[in-house]
Amino acid sequence: MKLLAPSILAGDWWNIGKQIEATVRGGADVIHFDVMDGHFVPNITVGPEILQHISKNVQLPIDAHLMIENPDRYIPEFVKSGANWISVHIENVVHIHRTLSFIRELGAKAGVVLNPGTPVLLVEEAIHYADYVLLMSVNPGFSGQRFIERSLDRLSELKELRDKLNPDCLIEIDGGVKEENIREVAQRGADVIVVGSGIFASEDIEEQTRRLKELIS
Repeated sequence: MKLLAPSILAGDWWNIGKQIEATVRGGADVIHFDVMDGHFVPNITVGPEILQHISKNVQLPIDAHLMIENPDRYIPEFVKSGANWISVHIENVVHIHRTLSFIRELGAKAGVVLNPGTPVLLVEEAIHYADYVLLMSVNPGFSGQRFIERSLDRLSELKELRDKLNPDCLIEIDGGVKEENIREVAQRGADVIVVGSGIFASEDIEEQTRRLKELIS
């Protein structure tokens, strides 16, 4: 089963609650929550307090993608605030086994993230300890970027590695996924598909969510 994860980074924060509810009605499976600190990536977004408000009102799992320096320091607060999944960047965490184990000990699913310029093989060891691997198909930091076509080959490579080493580990993709490429992304091996502007730029968010779900079913 393929999972659709609307990325609220692309939403209208004046109306974000209603927009999240629209994605839920449309069949969303996971809510993707991007956290940026202005250091690891060139942008600043939201933190645990906003997550807490969302988690109190949404029954779906919340996937917190931590694009921040020293993520270990903040992981407990994000779990406490309602994150069910937490992912950290392999490029930013020296002791990835310890961090993934820490996330799991706190009761959340543990994910490891790969930037577009990072070789897929870098997660060869970490994949044994991860619940999911998030493959970035844009450079992290901003919503609305164009999908990097090389990501399709990287998806296939990651799927082969996952199937060999840890078949239970999910593959997630994030960045530039829209109606015109979501089906191929799913076919190449993505289990969890993050969509931002491809949902939230639509005039009918609920119907667009439903349409994308149909394309990957």
